[in-house]
Amino acid sequence: MESKGSILIKFLMFLQLSVLCLSQQQDFDFFYFVQQWPGSFCDSQKSCCYPTSGKPAADFGIHGLWPNYRDGTYPSNCDPSSPFDQSQISDLTSSLQKNWPTLACPSGDGIQFWTHEWEKHGTCSESSLKQHDYFETTLNLKQKSNLLDALTSAGIQADGNSYSLSSIKEAIEKGVGFTPFIQCNVDSSGNSQLYQVYLC
Repeated sequence: MESKGSILIKFLMFLQLSVLCLSQQQDFDFFYFVQQWPGSFCDSQKSCCYPTSGKPAADFGIHGLWPNYRDGTYPSNCDPSSPFDQSQISDLTSSLQKNWPTLACPSGDGIQFWTHEWEKHGTCSESSLKQHDYFETTLNLKQKSNLLDALTSAGIQADGNSYSLSSIKEAIEKGVGFTPFIQCNVDSSGNSQLYQVYLC
């Protein structure tokens, strides 16, 4: 028969192991869902190339779904044993080409971009989303948070005119239901332009 002391030690060891397992499962605090405006990506000092599938629509494209920590840092390249596997997302390819287009040069089919996003960010979300789920969830978020509709409904057009940052944020918050973080970049003439929208 085991003494009470050994039972207590085993129980404490079990508790420590349980806490350790829980902390390993919770490997990030939240996601950033990031979309980019293709015109702003291209209209800057670094060049862009249209994907091999053709010129993307004048709409926000997905940049990624990124696990983050509350302190402002983020995990990356979390599981080298889980490389991108194109066969796992073959049913999503046409939707990815439309909604998650690559703009990097030289022109590509998107595979290199999606590989980078999965291996850098997606592998850090495997406790919640396996590879197919990661891409499918991101595509679903794009449909649910239609930034172009939200901006157009507020009279904000992709027409080269200037709009205040507060009006852009307000339009997205009203149309999507979440307060965005807006990232701007600078065009070749030195003007600030809407580049990326982060939703938490």
